[in-house]
Amino acid sequence: MKKEIQRALEIIKRGIVDLIEEEELIKKLERSYKEGKPLKIKAGFDPTAPDLHLGHTVLLRKLKHFQDLGHEVYFLIGDFTAMIGDPTGRSETRPALTKEQVLQNAQTYKEQVFKILDPDKTKVVFNSEWFSQMKAEDIIRLCAKYTLARILERDDFKKRFEGGIPICIHELIYPLFQAYDSVALSADVELGGTDQLFNLLIGRDIQREYGLEPQVVITLPLLEGLDGQQKMSKSLGNYVGIMEPPKEMYGKLMSIPDFLMWKYYELLTNVPLEEINLMREGVEKGTLHPKEAKKQLARIIVSQYHSEEEALKAEEEFERVFSKRELPEEVETYEISSGTIYLPKLLKELGIIKSASEARRLISQGAIDINKERVVKEEVEFNQGEYILRIGKKRFVKFIVK
Repeated sequence: MKKEIQRALEIIKRGIVDLIEEEELIKKLERSYKEGKPLKIKAGFDPTAPDLHLGHTVLLRKLKHFQDLGHEVYFLIGDFTAMIGDPTGRSETRPALTKEQVLQNAQTYKEQVFKILDPDKTKVVFNSEWFSQMKAEDIIRLCAKYTLARILERDDFKKRFEGGIPICIHELIYPLFQAYDSVALSADVELGGTDQLFNLLIGRDIQREYGLEPQVVITLPLLEGLDGQQKMSKSLGNYVGIMEPPKEMYGKLMSIPDFLMWKYYELLTNVPLEEINLMREGVEKGTLHPKEAKKQLARIIVSQYHSEEEALKAEEEFERVFSKRELPEEVETYEISSGTIYLPKLLKELGIIKSASEARRLISQGAIDINKERVVKEEVEFNQGEYILRIGKKRFVKFIVK
């Protein structure tokens, strides 16, 4: 059994940040093996946005590791708590979602997560199942098990309180509701991002209050987006969606900074750590070009969410367009009249670029060329014929001039 436990720990600990407590996890694993009873692994998701990106998959992949080890995964959709709104990392009260919005987002979540999780080994549960049954006295008993002083120790609440920024009562009890989910499920292990550590630890406390063995807490790192600086986020535009087309996904992954690809390898693929370290050494010594390592990364990730065949096609397209400077298979095409044209206005009116000021900025930066010649003036002479505009590195537009 020792070998099995050691192997399980190696898989579980890959890429994690916190493990509270390791000795408790070892005891739970030993009991699980002896009794032939799988551990209950919980992760909660508030369906506040309908689309999942690679940042979300860091946690989902760790759930899959537990499934592969034979344990029971509870994918908890916080349809009840989403109507409150998780205050974690917020400088102000989060707007509440309607029940209809929550259920619509939840359905989309369910469709996407099974690109990673095994549907036969996943129990999808909604926390409205127990919270909608609770009476006012039950909520009061729950609130009586924790102090306001402890809640206000949390950094985001502390900053808002000291800054005179309003904190609503429902935000204060959100961590208690999340903790009660662990009571309702009798969770053995709960997973979350590093920003969720406070809430996960409250889960341990509240389980003790209800006479249960406290859950082991595991946190995972927040994945930086394509810019290599800020957390991957759709609102910041630095994300890779798991439902995006293969070519778009591949191109985005090839744009990440070189230093970030090792973190992506560790958290987003199953490539052994020894192999990742060898590649990293090869890049540092100059025996492996970073682009080749990145191409392999992009190919692996695209294959996971689409297929190997589509990943190879995406790679071929990328090479043709960006390495050989050939046109993509599909190019936006517009018909325009000949003559001298003010390019920023034209690009804005056709919806190619959001504003004339952005077009002027791109021209000044040398980011637009026509028929492979850099545009240096805002007014351009177009005669009859075809013109190919390249905007930045990735976008091509064809003008047919009559």
